[in-house]
Amino acid sequence: MTMRFRLLTTLGIGLALAGCSREGELVVNQGVGITAVRTACPAVGIPDYTGDITLFTSPTSKTLADFDMTAAITNLRSTCNESGERVYSEATFDVLARRANTSGARTVELPFFSTVLRGGGSVVTKRVGTVTVNFADGQERAQASGKAGAFVNRADATLPQEIRQQITRKRDPGDPDAALDPLADPEVRAAINRATFELLVGFQLTEDQLRYNATR
Repeated sequence: MTMRFRLLTTLGIGLALAGCSREGELVVNQGVGITAVRTACPAVGIPDYTGDITLFTSPTSKTLADFDMTAAITNLRSTCNESGERVYSEATFDVLARRANTSGARTVELPFFSTVLRGGGSVVTKRVGTVTVNFADGQERAQASGKAGAFVNRADATLPQEIRQQITRKRDPGDPDAALDPLADPEVRAAINRATFELLVGFQLTEDQLRYNATR
């Protein structure tokens, strides 16, 4: 199944246009050129339909009468250390949970995954962990925290020099390709795609749970 991604850091095709250290500007200085501000750190996000999980008391029923508990991943944040040859990115998040039956203390372990994608579709690594949610007696809502980390090789996340030069080369107004977007070049787009990584986090759902999230 094809998944769309909600990215905390929207890289688009991996580049942000910038000028004078500010994002979103086209640099015009004795000709036209683009200064590409790019990081080796992966974008962090939650794949669609995996950011929440719903449990029922009956495995064959999805009605409100059989509702057990629900939980959602929120406050997804990331830090990144790109000082070495291996770039380390860590994502932290909160899990907010609510249960139907508040009688008695209860502990629930919720599985989650963290995966690194390259080029939007190639899985580099995947790990599965758990977040433990503790409800006190009489408590309807509870909160827990989780984290996931991943390494990315700097060389893999770095654009080749010739591609960088093609993107950032200044073009005089009279040049034949002055009005052409260098990012529209298939070779450039392919190189950017290969050097783009994402760290994605979500609940490790069963097929039934994923189907429920996608169709409700």
